[in-house]
Amino acid sequence: MYVVLVEFVIKPEHTAEFRPAMLANAKASLEKEPGCHRFDVCTDIQDAGKILLYELYSGRASFDAHLAAPHYLEFDTKTKPWVERKTVSFWELTE
Repeated sequence: MYVVLVEFVIKPEHTAEFRPAMLANAKASLEKEPGCHRFDVCTDIQDAGKILLYELYSGRASFDAHLAAPHYLEFDTKTKPWVERKTVSFWELTE
């Protein structure tokens, strides 16, 4: 399985609106993308502006399909100005 970790730091004035947008994107990814098996949205306990995503895909092609999905493109366009920093890393699930 292909694991994607995404760390966001959200601008303080956009923290409240980012969370529901992110949750809607996660829900759409799970419902509409057969290659997306898990999409967890985690918020830092001490700083609500720090968000961590744990995403699990069948493979790189499934993740690439996610990046091309209409719901993701809409989310990305809407929220990009709200993001102070975004870091993405790729992993392989050891089973």
